[in-house]
Amino acid sequence: MAEETTPKNATEEQAAAKPAKAKKEKPPAVEDKPFSEFMEQHFNPALKEALGKEGIEEIELNLVKEKLPIASSGSQECWQLKGNWDNGKRQFNLYFIDESIKGQKAFSYSTNGGKPSTIESFMIDERKITLDLMVMYTIQRLNSQKWLTRN
Repeated sequence: MAEETTPKNATEEQAAAKPAKAKKEKPPAVEDKPFSEFMEQHFNPALKEALGKEGIEEIELNLVKEKLPIASSGSQECWQLKGNWDNGKRQFNLYFIDESIKGQKAFSYSTNGGKPSTIESFMIDERKITLDLMVMYTIQRLNSQKWLTRN
């Protein structure tokens, strides 16, 4: 008995001849970029936009490497995002002790150009740090001072 063969149509033959498409590599997440690039190009603009939505239009954000403003820190320097508005009456600092958004972070605030009275830990329970979470926690922390909205 002869085997019956059915001819393949042209599209099946073409599909079999084509190699599988290589998967496109995802670009790295913005959070994986170098620290200063992430801060200057992504975090600062996102934070300014979020604060603008809260009614704070004229805010200065500066990323600087300076000593911690507490006596017991000695000469330890770390990256700090310094923010101020309302003609310098309201200031806050985000401290990045390890020069990484995934490392230790702290927060402080002060008014009228004074030194911060305390430095508090910031985002210590988060396993994954994202741009949106950093902005949200910063806004939340400023709002807890009643600087953005009143009760």
